[in-house]
Amino acid sequence: MLLSGARLISARRGQHRTATPLRPTTTGVVSDQFGSNRVIDSARNDLDAVRAWLSNYADSQTTFDNYRKEAERLLLWAVVQLGKPLSSFTHEDLLLFRAFVVNPQPVDRWVSANGGKYPRGDARWRPFNGPLSPASQRQALIILNGMFTWLVDAGYLRGNPMALLRQRGKRAAPRVTRYLSVSLWDEVKGFVGQLPQDTSVQKAYYARCRWLTTLFYLQGMRISEVAAGKMGDFSRRLGADGRVQWWLDIVGKGDRERIVPASPELIAELARYRNANGLPSLPGRADETPLVIPFRGKSRCMSRSAMHDAIKSVFGNAATWLRSRRPEFADRADELDRASAHWLRHTAGSHQADGGVDLRTVRDNLGHVSLNTTSLYLREEEDKRHRETVKRHRMNWEAKPPA
Repeated sequence: MLLSGARLISARRGQHRTATPLRPTTTGVVSDQFGSNRVIDSARNDLDAVRAWLSNYADSQTTFDNYRKEAERLLLWAVVQLGKPLSSFTHEDLLLFRAFVVNPQPVDRWVSANGGKYPRGDARWRPFNGPLSPASQRQALIILNGMFTWLVDAGYLRGNPMALLRQRGKRAAPRVTRYLSVSLWDEVKGFVGQLPQDTSVQKAYYARCRWLTTLFYLQGMRISEVAAGKMGDFSRRLGADGRVQWWLDIVGKGDRERIVPASPELIAELARYRNANGLPSLPGRADETPLVIPFRGKSRCMSRSAMHDAIKSVFGNAATWLRSRRPEFADRADELDRASAHWLRHTAGSHQADGGVDLRTVRDNLGHVSLNTTSLYLREEEDKRHRETVKRHRMNWEAKPPA
């Protein structure tokens, strides 16, 4: 067992908490040992150096958590598997680590049971939920290379042991592949539309599924954006034509703010969802209700992992429903099983573009690039974006799926 879930890095948002140090009795190696690659009179130990690196990302919880995860995996592996401090790592050690993440062994030490996601304080927590996919392997190495580069620049290490490990990134795919075709998206809507609503539990589940799929699809939001969002982020104003426009304020990647048009269709679904939860139809600006309301503790936002599981549940159940109706569509059901919240974001972007929405509008709606400063003063440009998004990008709940 991995020391019953010992934690090397317990800092969150820059607030460092002293964790129980990892001191495997089988090796006698501790994390503050002076490594052969270290520079004299720098940070006290590897753990302090890594914490200093992480503090640069304290203003972005998602980035902080991802970077901490990769650093922690490497630190644990260094001490438990190699019996040496991070600051003594060589190029050859990192070759071994790259092979290790493909298949972490022994499994009971490194991989959580059944690939489950457990809180960090749970004894069942492990550094991995399973072998890393090729994309996750590349991402891990990119993050760790950035960490070693920073440690060299900060004067903690003499050299970057990953320097020779760098690889040319794969060419970007010519098109996005992780998205749902229109016909497969119709199957998802068909599944949600037929969910039973006989009991209060069934009604609550139906309301959440319908709202989740609507919100992710129409707004093209990232899972972290939905998880952190509040109902009060919706606002309305008068357009140049005197008509009421609804918008949704979103704080996205890198804490960049953007506003996304909220169509009358979305606002109607928002009212439906709020009514199902005993709330007034429309929110005010001071409304702190989460965008997606948990079944328990309705005043708090759901975690990113809980949001991920909720979307995966919709896709997984839709896949089972599709197999039961159309056994010949097993391959399409398998695709639904692989889908995630980020697929919905790609689906939103793809369907907007295929539906004729100007690519600049799609870019701004998804927050891929910050708006040009001058666009803050161009109300006509925003009015056009609102009209185009509302006209061409629709949920169409009433449309029946193919027979």
